[in-house]
Amino acid sequence: MIGNWSTTVGRTVRGRSAPVTYGLIVLCCLIFVIGPASGLNPVYGTGDELLAAQRAYFRRWGVVPSELFTGDARAALTPATALFIHGGWLHLLGNMLFFYVFGAMTEERMGHVEFALFYLGCGYLALLGYAAANAESQQTLVGASGAISAVLGAFLYLFPKARVTSLFPFLFFLPLRFPAWVVLPFWVTLQWLAAGRVSAGPGVAYLAHLVGFSLGFVYAWVRFGRTARVKTSAAAPEGENQP
Repeated sequence: MIGNWSTTVGRTVRGRSAPVTYGLIVLCCLIFVIGPASGLNPVYGTGDELLAAQRAYFRRWGVVPSELFTGDARAALTPATALFIHGGWLHLLGNMLFFYVFGAMTEERMGHVEFALFYLGCGYLALLGYAAANAESQQTLVGASGAISAVLGAFLYLFPKARVTSLFPFLFFLPLRFPAWVVLPFWVTLQWLAAGRVSAGPGVAYLAHLVGFSLGFVYAWVRFGRTARVKTSAAAPEGENQP
């Protein structure tokens, strides 16, 4: 999961023409539901049988850093396939919430084809960067977090004054409105701090988040320059906020 608060954005651009964003959300949800991680597909059984199926599934489609740089063609494809695999319901819903909120406006600004290539390319490179920094790791890495982090980075550059309503758990979930340039760097700081923690068990690939976010921000900066930035920060008219 790429964040620990819910968000809505006051839309400076309507962001309704976003077939790539919505198509990717549907695809990720469909793949999750029919896969073993959801627990809904009876083909994979229950109990120990289901756990074994999940491990084999993640091993096949996810990134295993120790295998990625061995020259195996199948392993080289896994940073792409892993973008569509999620480890659980919270992992899926957290990623898709952020993608739904920030993806549509970014896609509309970039254009559909460019956005699709941007999403896949940055997502691949984010997972590749994580694997390179953890080349000996046997832990499987799955999820769209790296690609969605790139979308957040591009959004921050393109819409720095967009108003974001955040529900921070340590503030008793009070809804507070901040511009994107406050909320998203704060999220990056949390990722950076979390990336420094050592965990003995499976965890979140925070480094992939940071790599993806940086790639997205730099891409938008180089590709669009200063003239493409949307600087209006007023709240959207009633009924135009996204959940």
